[in-house]
Amino acid sequence: MNYVKAKVIGNTDNIYVPLISSSRVELADEEEAAEALGLLHVKNPVTCGYIDMYNGGEDRITLPVQIDSGFLTGPKGAHLNISGISGLAAKTSYAMFLLKAIQDKCLKCDDDADDIAFVFFNVKGTDLLALDEPAEFGSEEEKKATYALYEKMRMSTEPFKNVHYYYPYSSDMVSSTYISKEVYENQRQQGKARLYKFSYLEDKDNLDLLFSGIDDPQQAMDSILSFIINNQGNFGRHGSWDDFLVEVHQNCRAGNTGGDKEISANSWRRFNRIVRKAIHHNEMFDAVKDNNEEVHIGEALKHIKKDEVHVIDIAKLSEDMQGFVLGDAIRTIYNLQLGQYNEDADVDPPKKVIIFIDELDKYASIDTPGSSPVLRQIQHIAERGRSLGIILFTTEQFRSTVNSRVTDNCSIQAYGRTNAIEIAKDDYRYLPAAYKNMMTRLKQGEYILQYPVFRSLLHTRFPKPLYKQYII
Repeated sequence: MNYVKAKVIGNTDNIYVPLISSSRVELADEEEAAEALGLLHVKNPVTCGYIDMYNGGEDRITLPVQIDSGFLTGPKGAHLNISGISGLAAKTSYAMFLLKAIQDKCLKCDDDADDIAFVFFNVKGTDLLALDEPAEFGSEEEKKATYALYEKMRMSTEPFKNVHYYYPYSSDMVSSTYISKEVYENQRQQGKARLYKFSYLEDKDNLDLLFSGIDDPQQAMDSILSFIINNQGNFGRHGSWDDFLVEVHQNCRAGNTGGDKEISANSWRRFNRIVRKAIHHNEMFDAVKDNNEEVHIGEALKHIKKDEVHVIDIAKLSEDMQGFVLGDAIRTIYNLQLGQYNEDADVDPPKKVIIFIDELDKYASIDTPGSSPVLRQIQHIAERGRSLGIILFTTEQFRSTVNSRVTDNCSIQAYGRTNAIEIAKDDYRYLPAAYKNMMTRLKQGEYILQYPVFRSLLHTRFPKPLYKQYII
């Protein structure tokens, strides 16, 4: 005897009587399964994976899973969060799969709702530094099987299109990035790679981003930053970072307050230590040459266009510098969508910009100081970015370690494999026990999706990425 306990999640004919003994019961076909799961009549569909049903038999079904993009990129909802343990959960690969599905949809449509551009931050090795190059497969059979899955999900079998890469400037192109000189030169010759710098005149106002992880209970650093940004003292007279550092050092002397007696010399010394560590002998802090190879990140992002993918490499930078670059880029995008650059030449912002931040817990953890400007920017976008057309895609190993004001504002949650200790925390208390147990056994390429329209949580899969992944 086979005994099965089932939950009714759909009733097409409104018949609410129990099944009569010995009634015939059959497996659902693809259309019936889609109807039962609420997948049959999805508005504004975008693919988020597939379901394998009845494994091993002749009745096996591969069912594409599509969701209403209005809950992912607005206006019905916004933002996506992906969690799972390192490596096996394949968080970055799943995020790239979803983002490629969105770009596929955008490239096929001329609708204003699909007027979307993308900004990705590469934080791990060379993960996202070949998004527009075809993947390398172990065999022709693996390639055919992977392509068949993408075609089944009504997606293209090509990698990302319209990709631009930005690498931290260094004279030797070795100390600032994990990519090789040969790869960079090849990308540069194709006109899709440039080196970014931060000039004094354009980036002095962003110095607060260097203090993202620093507690400032007395707000002494805030006072100094305000003093500098408002060009008080002699800070409005300088045009280079070297002159700036000399001026800061002058204010470290006892009795020399630069015109503000409320700021102590000790505060200036602390400020000097932090700023000098980041700027002194750092080749990224220098004037940008007009040679079509060097670029200012803010200037590049101001001119972003529909369907373009901008990848900013920060993987080899220190954690403080990663936060500085990320914060500078987000601030530029925010101002762009507010219309602050509309008077500049060749500025025509897309209706929406999707920002992908990997390892979110570095910048918006529960331990990040509340005064952190990077944290405040991320929170602001999570809470109000939808109205401006700024959408967050984020990942982290443990959801419980991330600031709840960010994760709780995500319309869609994707849970990868995690451990029993993590599942026991409050962030998972509303999930059914069956799915929590499943999370400890998920395989690579599997996720449990929580989406407002689904009648239950959905166990989905996704195929191997279609873009090349360099091995360092």
